[in-house]
Amino acid sequence: MTHSKSTARLRRFLPQPLDRVAVVLIVALCLLIGILLLNGEQAAARVRDFSWQGKQVGADDTAFTLTFSRPMDRDSVESNLRVEPPLPGKVSWSGRRMAYTLNTPAPYGTKFQVQLQEAYDRFSEGRSAAIQPFKGQFQTRDRSFAYIGVDGEEAGRLVLFNLNQQQKQILTPSELVVMEFQAYPLGDRLLFAATQRTTQPSMLTEQQLFTVTTGIRIKPPVQPYAQVTADIAPPSDAPAGKVELVLDNKDYQNLKFDLSADGNVIVVQRVNRQNPSDFGPWLLKTGAPPQPLKGDPGGDFVITPDSNSLAIAQGQGLAILPLQPNSKPLDFLPKFGMVLSFAKDGSLATMVKFNSDNTRSLFLVSNQNTQKELFRTTGSIISTHFDPTKQTLYCLLTELLTEGEVYREQPYLAAIDLKTAKLRPLVLLPNQRDVQVSLAPDGLALLFDQTTEAAQGKTEAGELSTSMGKAIADSRLWLLPLDAADLNAKPQPEALPLPGLRPLWLP
Repeated sequence: MTHSKSTARLRRFLPQPLDRVAVVLIVALCLLIGILLLNGEQAAARVRDFSWQGKQVGADDTAFTLTFSRPMDRDSVESNLRVEPPLPGKVSWSGRRMAYTLNTPAPYGTKFQVQLQEAYDRFSEGRSAAIQPFKGQFQTRDRSFAYIGVDGEEAGRLVLFNLNQQQKQILTPSELVVMEFQAYPLGDRLLFAATQRTTQPSMLTEQQLFTVTTGIRIKPPVQPYAQVTADIAPPSDAPAGKVELVLDNKDYQNLKFDLSADGNVIVVQRVNRQNPSDFGPWLLKTGAPPQPLKGDPGGDFVITPDSNSLAIAQGQGLAILPLQPNSKPLDFLPKFGMVLSFAKDGSLATMVKFNSDNTRSLFLVSNQNTQKELFRTTGSIISTHFDPTKQTLYCLLTELLTEGEVYREQPYLAAIDLKTAKLRPLVLLPNQRDVQVSLAPDGLALLFDQTTEAAQGKTEAGELSTSMGKAIADSRLWLLPLDAADLNAKPQPEALPLPGLRPLWLP
């Protein structure tokens, strides 16, 4: 009896079969963890994700990110990162993610490589465990623009031209005469106003709004640092040349229009055919029927870069209106009579003041309520364009010339240094009264047209006309290369072998 009790006590302290299995498993797991830790120390760090890999980058894509498998020695990464061709920028960090923000937009029509080697993680002993060599690639969008043709089968039709591929394509059908157009943010569609070619004559009061696809399909990166923060209108996957009616002219005449930066809003100035006193801006939002903004009628207008408001001339000043019917103005600027343009991020705008001495002043206005007069002229201030860095303003201006008792305006292109307000003439445009200028999204070139009026000056059915209503006999496109870094450079315009007018760079 005593022996059996002793044996029972002994068994209580000896490992049982299940216990032995548990002990073996614990030991095995400890060994496995040790092996993994040892291997982890020996495995090189690597780039897990490159946000621009295989993407097509536009001017609004301002930064790419590299995400690493380990916390990195930041100095070694920054000193060994290479972008070819070079793209100057600055680096910032958030944990294992590095962001590289470009100083200026990447030049269009270019392929780039991003390489990193000889960088180290933060916990490496010595420099024996360099990062796995990384090589990524991306490219910018092609240099493409659209214009209205003037010769032969192109006359009055939208034409797309790809400078990189030297390819031209007619987009709109022959029965439509295009008057004006704007581009959607991904360049996949154009919004345009057109009349039927049979209209006698082609007049603004008879135009309807359409969209047409360009056939351009890009793969944009997901860009948390994009300047346009609103949701971009979804791209079209239709082939080039698909036309859709957006707004007819049965009950209302359609006049000036503007397309928002995100592509989701159109504002159109409309006049009731039965009651001309019923006029004003109408709002067209994606997926919703058109509706009048109502409120006080106004004149010229521009949608703000955030796609939420409208800057419109009202009474003796400029009103900033929410894009909602019957809304009260957010702000009113009684000093100015016209808004010309906004910087992409909305921080700056150019506005015109009409002075009591019959001169006009161009002002730089910030969203911090600062106002700076850039220059004053007896001529006209037709259009302005901010370069991507907001350091230079490109302008289409006129100089008032006196010839005896006859006055005429001499158009010219100029650049203004926004820091010093120094104006530098670029190109004189003799005998021009109707010029349209477009600044490339990367800021490296201007497009403009040179129009010749017909001798008879009358517009026949289907013919193109200037903004003054004169028939157009011919029009040519010109390219002006720019170097914003060298304000003393004297660029020379290059004639393009393209008969057309109203050129517009695609985003």
